[in-house]
Amino acid sequence: MTDFAFTCTGVRADAYAAGPTLVFRLRVTATPGTRVHALALRCQMRIEPARRGYEPAEAAALADLFGARSRWGTTLQPVQFTQVTAMIPSFTGETETDLVVPCTYDMDIAATRYFNALEDGEVPLLMLFSGTAFTGSTGFHVEPVPWDREASHRMPVSVWREMVEQHFPGCGWLRLPRDTMDDLLAYRSRHALASWEATVRALLDADAAAGNPGPQDPAWAGAVLPRATERTAP
Repeated sequence: MTDFAFTCTGVRADAYAAGPTLVFRLRVTATPGTRVHALALRCQMRIEPARRGYEPAEAAALADLFGARSRWGTTLQPVQFTQVTAMIPSFTGETETDLVVPCTYDMDIAATRYFNALEDGEVPLLMLFSGTAFTGSTGFHVEPVPWDREASHRMPVSVWREMVEQHFPGCGWLRLPRDTMDDLLAYRSRHALASWEATVRALLDADAAAGNPGPQDPAWAGAVLPRATERTAP
């Protein structure tokens, strides 16, 4: 069996992608002298939130994911980020390649909400690898990439913010069901509001005028995320 090792050496926002995209630079090392004809690689990425600290404002923004800070001992579980594949061409010994990760700014996605809550610092990521390798100096052998191959990387929050700003400068993104969108459009028309921003602001101002309390710590907070403590099957 070929001994593979993986190291993430950096990450950048792809300035030329059609949508939000991160590019991770990956170094792949095989047993010295082993010819690898091709490597069909799978990578599962997780956020490991327990591996960093949080400012009070960040903790408040993460309350709907993990609950109050007093509960974090049990709720601060890994969060699934993405799964991607890559085909790595022939190499011997060691090579470097780009791992392209399409992203979303959909705030219904737990990973996106986590990234958006962070003000600075780094995002602790764990990259779990599997796949199929085609090796051999004459002909080729087919062998699996062992499922215990992994790499850690601390992605700067600034890279995520740069990527989002490239595609949504100064803006957020909200997805609504069609019937809710129709109701919102009818509300905007009834009140002759000039923009969607004015429409949402009018609703928020009405809520504030009604004296509704601020965000609470609901009983379900921190319990809605599936625990990503094991690798998922390809």
